[in-house]
Amino acid sequence: MSFIIKSRGRKRSYGLNEPLRHEDHKKPVTRRDFLAQGFITGAATVVVPSMLAALLKPGRAGAVPTTNLADDILKLKEDVCAITGGAGKVPFICFDLAGGANIAGSNVLVGTNGQLDTLTTQGYSKLGLPPDMVPDSSTGNFVNTEFGLAFHTDSAFLRGMLATTTIATRANVNGAVIPARSENDTGNNPHNPMYGIAKAGAKGELLTLIGSQNSDSGGNSMAPAGLMDPANRPTKVDRASDVRGLVDTGDVAKILRPEDTVRSLETMARLSKSKVGLEEGPVDVLEAGKVTTRLDDAEDVDTRKRFLCGYVKTADTVNTFSNPAALDPAEDPNITSIFGADFGGEGEFQKTASVMKLVVEGNAGAGTISMGGFDYHTGERATGEERDFRAGQCMGACLEYARLVNKPLMLYVFSDGSLSSNGMLDDSVNGRGKGVWTGDNQQTAASFFLVYNPIARPVLMNATNQIGYFRRDGDVETASSPAANSVNLLVHTVLLNYMALHSEQGLFPDRFGAALGNGGNLDRLIALQPICNGTINTPV
Repeated sequence: MSFIIKSRGRKRSYGLNEPLRHEDHKKPVTRRDFLAQGFITGAATVVVPSMLAALLKPGRAGAVPTTNLADDILKLKEDVCAITGGAGKVPFICFDLAGGANIAGSNVLVGTNGQLDTLTTQGYSKLGLPPDMVPDSSTGNFVNTEFGLAFHTDSAFLRGMLATTTIATRANVNGAVIPARSENDTGNNPHNPMYGIAKAGAKGELLTLIGSQNSDSGGNSMAPAGLMDPANRPTKVDRASDVRGLVDTGDVAKILRPEDTVRSLETMARLSKSKVGLEEGPVDVLEAGKVTTRLDDAEDVDTRKRFLCGYVKTADTVNTFSNPAALDPAEDPNITSIFGADFGGEGEFQKTASVMKLVVEGNAGAGTISMGGFDYHTGERATGEERDFRAGQCMGACLEYARLVNKPLMLYVFSDGSLSSNGMLDDSVNGRGKGVWTGDNQQTAASFFLVYNPIARPVLMNATNQIGYFRRDGDVETASSPAANSVNLLVHTVLLNYMALHSEQGLFPDRFGAALGNGGNLDRLIALQPICNGTINTPV
């Protein structure tokens, strides 16, 4: 027998940007605590390659070449230095919802053997759904598959995504949900996959990674220690003005025209090439006026290549980014068509726009957007619904922008822990008659990803949009996949799926080890078939 308990003496809902204060939580003392409870908002961060450090200062920005690079320098750029926007990999953006957001059930549907293999009524109640909102796979009631991945029809994430996407975008999206436990209310979960995405090959024309906080991971949650690379530590970006200030051509631009600066740098690249003797291999320091690092042969060639490509990269950067408008999200008509002028006056929209423009256009390889205030077990439902809706708007905006610039995109959403309901309902307008969130519960946690492909909707690999499964009582089955009870392996599962989009899953064990297994064991953890061969320039 099922019981519906109406909320009596319901607590008021919190404002969209109002901090959350929990009597059963310690006072916030760290930046992560303040972000999770909404006392501060997340920023965005950018990783700066050291060879460009002199250029990446407050000042001019843009992405319209002033002239064409000389043929010999263009050949070095493409054939020797392999400088391309995004390194030809699928752009990657992850949302780090700080505090333990609801993902499973009330937002993304989860089941025992696939999304639509239903849980018990009590199991759905734990996930915030009353008996009259339980999804029914036989009738399709409360099931929405417009994005390929099945959402509850009243999911706040879904409603937000529908508000910022078009039918054309939704038709080319698919994804997967990954039931996976993670600790509640802590930044110590190694959730963030960005260093691994960079290791998988993602790089940007300007930057390697971007994120939402001034932290080692670029987000609220940590990155797995084994994947961290100090050379790629994120640099903070918070608003459109920070993006505009990414590139500065320095004092030389005050003396020379941009095209003259490019020609000077091209000359420096040619001189560098003649001195390091790259094409001739290692040489003695006294021979033909060449220079050497006096390392062994392999290291010597690699160091010479970096030396040469530093000048080539600098020439290309000055050539491409001398127009102060082209990096500015506020000046991008595609972005204003999504968010409106001045980002609708919403700081989270401005932050999202700044990150998605850099990543999707290939000027950064991958990015994290941290959003705070998702520790919303406040004894009512409206607060969580409103915050989830805004997060959904930002997720949808990234997908819509990818369509508008004709680029693929992988979007990954995670949170530190989750929460559950005791069955009491919030019958207010914004509570929508759903179960109130009454406490943290890591057993109900999950993550999900969506992939947009400009050519067609990505095709499922194993006829299911779910990797692992839930028990019928609404808890994660911890033996259902390697990711289900290990956040480190959850990250590896995401990285495997990212590489599989490029037809490169066979390279995964060499790059990231055998913790997920090999061969068929890896295949069952892959949700989508490849959308390209190696790079997005060779779609399948």
